[in-house]
Amino acid sequence: MSVQSTPKTTTMTIAEAARDALAEEMRRDPSVWALGEDLAAGGIFGTYKGLLDEFGAQRIVSTPISESMIMNVGFGAALAGTRPVIEMRILDFALCAWDELINQIAKARFMFGGQTNVPVVVRLPQGIGRGFQAAQHSQSLEAWLVHTPGLVVLAPATAADEKGLLKAAIRSDDPVVMLDPKSLFATTGEVPAGDYTIPIGEARIAREGSDLTLVTWSSLLPAVLAAAEKAGEAGISVEVIDLRSLWPWDRTRVLASAARTKRALIAHEAVRIGGFGAEIAATITEELGVPVARIGAPRIPVGYAPVLENTYRVNAEKIFAAIQKAMR
Repeated sequence: MSVQSTPKTTTMTIAEAARDALAEEMRRDPSVWALGEDLAAGGIFGTYKGLLDEFGAQRIVSTPISESMIMNVGFGAALAGTRPVIEMRILDFALCAWDELINQIAKARFMFGGQTNVPVVVRLPQGIGRGFQAAQHSQSLEAWLVHTPGLVVLAPATAADEKGLLKAAIRSDDPVVMLDPKSLFATTGEVPAGDYTIPIGEARIAREGSDLTLVTWSSLLPAVLAAAEKAGEAGISVEVIDLRSLWPWDRTRVLASAARTKRALIAHEAVRIGGFGAEIAATITEELGVPVARIGAPRIPVGYAPVLENTYRVNAEKIFAAIQKAMR
């Protein structure tokens, strides 16, 4: 953490941490504002609750249901010198505005020869969520976003990281995609008091270990930690690295850990085939030549029925099995 740390902490949910981060940045910088559907009502996850009363309708802007329009307005406003926070509600909905994000926002600085910045934050809650959301509300598409030059991609998993990374994202002059873990919005954690940011591109060690390096991010972190705990009871010491930033990602920390443990496993909620875990696995293999395994979801749409959803879901039991296999 940086800027100004303090030993005092407050317990809050990830949703509350996100709301605090935006409120503090809006108080600090009058050019910060937010736009998206249902913001006046607090947003569908409550991450904008109460902000309309403090900042008014000129800075907490509720829009019609038109994702491409929302993304384009934020893009233009950033070019004009403000710092918009674009709310897309759920990542799946943002696909209606993919051209504006991938072709315009991500490429503007390059195509204008560096004469302009696009300091926007695009918030994309992703993943399975609380269940029963099926194929068009549950996708994890971080690999697609990381694959796009020009975008910074963040994926916090705790309340402290949600606040610190969102504040860092708002202060960035680059376009930042914030992949909020919607299944964890109600999860509580200790958040440092005062003004603080977390450096973009810096992973953290969520659990120390010596036998296996397990890299993960976002909503899968609790399941990974549960699996690591079970592995510890079985005599396997697992070091868990919470990546937090997917682009740029912390190659130094991951490689240092894998060089020490001599084994690595990457776990993510997204589909395993073509997932971002493959990039990390290839890097570890190229740099260190140590055995690397991956676990992710099967390449199927997320079903509405619990049995189908659970077939897709990467849980602690599946991760523990992958740990045991990686140690053979």
